[in-house]
Formats: sequence, structure tokens, C-alpha cells
Amino acid sequence: MKPRRSPFMKIDLQRWRMQLVMLLIFGAFVGLVGRLFYMQVFQKDFLVKQSDLRVKREFNIPAHRGMLLDARGAHLAISIPAAAIVLNAREAVITPEQVTQLVTGLPVDRTFLERLLREKKSRFIYLRRQVPAEVAEAVMALNIKGVSSKPEYRRYYTAGEMMAQVLGVTNVEDKGIEGIEMSYQSVLAGVPGRKFVLRDRADNIVEDLDLIRLPKPGRDLTLSLNSQIQYLAYRELQAATGKFRAQGASAVVLDARTGEILALANYPAYNPNDRAAMTPSLARNRAVTDAFEPGSTMKPIFISAALERGIVKPGTRYDSDETLVLSGKLIRDTHNKKGIITVAEAIQTSSNVVMAKIAGNMPDSDIHDIYTRSGFGKAPGSGLPGETRGQMRTTKSKWLPIEKGTLAYGHGISVSLLQLARAYTLFANDGLLMPLTVEKRSTPVEGERVISQVTAQQVRAMLELVTQEGGTAPKARVPGYRVAGKTGTAHKLIDGSFAGNRYYASFVGMAPASSPRVVVAVMVDEPSTGTYYAGEVAAPVFSRIMAGTLRFLALPPDDRMESLPPVRTPVVAEAV
Repeated sequence: MKPRRSPFMKIDLQRWRMQLVMLLIFGAFVGLVGRLFYMQVFQKDFLVKQSDLRVKREFNIPAHRGMLLDARGAHLAISIPAAAIVLNAREAVITPEQVTQLVTGLPVDRTFLERLLREKKSRFIYLRRQVPAEVAEAVMALNIKGVSSKPEYRRYYTAGEMMAQVLGVTNVEDKGIEGIEMSYQSVLAGVPGRKFVLRDRADNIVEDLDLIRLPKPGRDLTLSLNSQIQYLAYRELQAATGKFRAQGASAVVLDARTGEILALANYPAYNPNDRAAMTPSLARNRAVTDAFEPGSTMKPIFISAALERGIVKPGTRYDSDETLVLSGKLIRDTHNKKGIITVAEAIQTSSNVVMAKIAGNMPDSDIHDIYTRSGFGKAPGSGLPGETRGQMRTTKSKWLPIEKGTLAYGHGISVSLLQLARAYTLFANDGLLMPLTVEKRSTPVEGERVISQVTAQQVRAMLELVTQEGGTAPKARVPGYRVAGKTGTAHKLIDGSFAGNRYYASFVGMAPASSPRVVVAVMVDEPSTGTYYAGEVAAPVFSRIMAGTLRFLALPPDDRMESLPPVRTPVVAEAV
């Protein structure tokens, strides 16, 4: 008897399996084609965008920063090609030997680099900025995966430390952060370009795509500064600081006719091309930013107000030996007794007693007016950053006799050396106060009338006496030129009180005195050799700076061209 067979056994399982598999494959193929169609048609823009986000980048093309030029066209600051070395630590593959090559070639801290490679957290980190082009090429020649370069510029200052504070510096982003570099940032910077590039997984540029915008270079800026005069001023300040063991010194040289700043120097300074020794103190442009009590350099400005109001004449006589007590304070002169002297002689010998006597006959407003109109108590507007306004007493309340008396000889007020130099353009320009600039001027400018021509010439004649025998500054004279100027010696203000043995010694003057063209102001901070009178400390520095400046500018002499005889009488000790 045959066994019965199940009806299911009649099914051809082999063919069924084949058909099922083919159906599944066909379904998957249809799904895949459908998915591709959907992505290519309906999600095309999204996918292109996502792809671009991963490989396509907008890339800055750095703009060339404008050059700084001196008045003669000499280069003072230029931008040279450099590069930034960048590390993608996540993608980096670096052998120990390559690590050593990077550490020595850049250089970069080995511990820092090894930590980055070990942690692998950073996709973009600067290993070194503003690397010289040849160093960057050597690093890229190592072909290290994850290390790339980015073009940029590095600023180079041809004048080094002698112009460091006035020119300032740029940071690693090529942006001005000090001095002229900062105040003229918008002029010098230019506009970076933009382009699209393709980058690989290691963030290296593999292809340039579209140019969005060409870089627009910054504008070159021609300054009024003369690098020859600047070097001369810096050298003399350095020598004076060493000779008198001073804390420092500053000098300002102006073209009295145009208000152009020909030189502005401070010592000590720093090397802007190697900023390892740069400190906030050294970077400060002290002739512009720091205020000090000017002392007797204010007397000519004060006396011009008295002459204008008709209170005195150059020949008006006063007893300089008379004891003068104001508000319980004794006013005295340091030099030997002079007896009855004229106003002109009071300027020549720097008499505090005579100035205080004259101030007693003047309204507060007259003194305040001449000082403020001469530029004190407000920024001088030179175009340099950090200009101090100084401190000027207000007239909201009546001044005490001692306040009025001391203001007459430059105490109770603080000014910058730049303000002081500008104020003396009054006497150089027959009563006109000139606007200052660090840019070279191509057109004439008009000054502001502060005092009359007659008064300015009378004061200038008094200032010539200062540099003659019997004055406080015969050491300020220059062979072949008539010189007019004024000394100032004042105690330093430390923590709100005057230091008994610490001084500022300053001198401001002009030449040729017959028709002044140059104003020079010098200040020596805290000479400590025992000699501190401005006639001994600042006046000789002024003389050498002025002599060189007149020679560089080829100004004709207005006096006998012969060696000056030695000073026969002791320099008059100035009242402090």
C-alpha cells in the first residue's frame, strides 16, 4: 500500500524562494531609485548646501596695509608677507620627528603641542602667527597631515625704537592698537577680499572656486615727522637720561609756521619689531599722554595777558627782593638778590616774586582766559591717541591769593609737553596759535589769534634775554642763530604732595628768533645727579636738537656764524 503524500509537498519550493528573493531585490531597487529621485529632485538644494558646509568655505584675502612715510618719503612702517600656521588636531597625523621639527622651526612650546595632539579636541588652532614667509614654506614642506598655513601680513618698523611710541604698533590681526597706527586705522587698513575655496578633511585648501571680492589695499600715509630730526631728538634724550640718571625724557619739535610735528620722541622706548620687552609704560607716548607741572615755562604766557590788559609794560619795575606772603605762604626767588628789576628782567631771571605781584593786580578771569585760549585744559588735537587735557583751575569760585600767585609761575596747573610746545607758537607766529598735525600739510593753515602782534614780539624779545648772559638758559644758545625760550623747574607731585628732591626740568624755545620757524620743547623727568635746574639739564638738550633741526631744514642764520664763547657767569638759579 502506497503512503499518502501531503498536498503541500507538491509546491516547488526552489522556484518560490527564487521569486521571493527577486521580488525583494526589485522592491529594494525601486525604493532606492525612488529615494534617489526624491533626493535629486526634491532635496537637491538642501544636499548641495550640506555638502558646501562641509567642504566649501569663504576665505578672507588679507588686504595690504598702507605704508607710513616720513615727510621726505622715507618708509617708516611697511607690511611684509607672512603666514599663520594652523593645526587641526583631530585630523593630525604627526610623527615624533615631525613634532621636533615643528617645535624648532616655528618655534612652539613642545608641551603645548603634544597636549593638543594627545587630546585631539581642536579642529582649528593657531600654532604661530605672523611667521616669516620662508619659515612658513619650510613648515609646509614637511607635508604634515593636519598642519596648514593661512596668508597674512606682518608690520615692520624701519625706525625701530626711536619712533616706537609715536607710530605705535599693530596686533596679530594687523589692526592698529597704539599710536598713529591706531588713530589712522580706517585709512591704513584697507578692505579684505573674499573668495570661495574647497577644503579637504585636514582643512587644507585644495581648490579655489569663486572670487567674491578683490582685496582693497589701505592708503599710504605721509606724516609730518622727519626721521632725521626724530633720530637726533631721540639720541639727545638718551644721552641726557644717562648723564643725569633721569627716569626718562621727552622732546617735541614743531614747524611753527604750519603746526606740523617734525619730531616727537620719548626715552626710554622699546623695539616694535621685537616686543618681548614691551610694557604699557614703555608704549605710552609720554609727551602726549602725561601731564606735569610746567613751572616757569608758563611765565611768558601769563605775562602776555598782563601786557595785553595794559597792567604792565616790559620796562615796568618791581622790587624782586621784597618779602611776599600770600595766604600765609612765603613766595621767594632762588637766585641771588636782584633788587629793582623790570618785567623783562623778571622773565630773564625767572622771578616768582615779580610774577606773583603782577598776578595780584589781575582778575582771575584774565589768567584763566589766557591759559585756556593758549590751549591748556583741552586736548591739543594733533591726531595722536591718548592726548591728555591736563588740569586747569576753574573760575567757579574766587581764587585765593596764593592760588593766583602760583598759577602765574606755573604751579597749580598740569600740562603735556605737546600742549606746552603748541602754546609757544603764539610767540613764534606773532600771536597766532597754530593747529597741530602729524600729517604732512600740502596747503597753508590759519592760526587762531590769541594775543596781538605787538605783545607777541615783546614777549619774544624777553625770551631772547633768557638765553643771554645773566639769564637762566645761556646753555640753550645755538651758534649762528638767535634763540628765544624759557626754562621751567618744578617739584614732582607724588601721591598728592610735592616731593622735596624730585623735579621736572623743562625748556621751550624757538629759532631763528628774528623770524621763528622751529619750536622745540624738552622735558627731563627726575634728574638725580644733584643738578636739576632746567638751565643746566634741559637747555643743553634743546640747544643740540635745535641746532640739528635748523641744519636739516637749511634755515639761514640770523646771527654771527662762530663758536659760542663759554658762559662767563654762573647760570641763574631758577625759582622752584
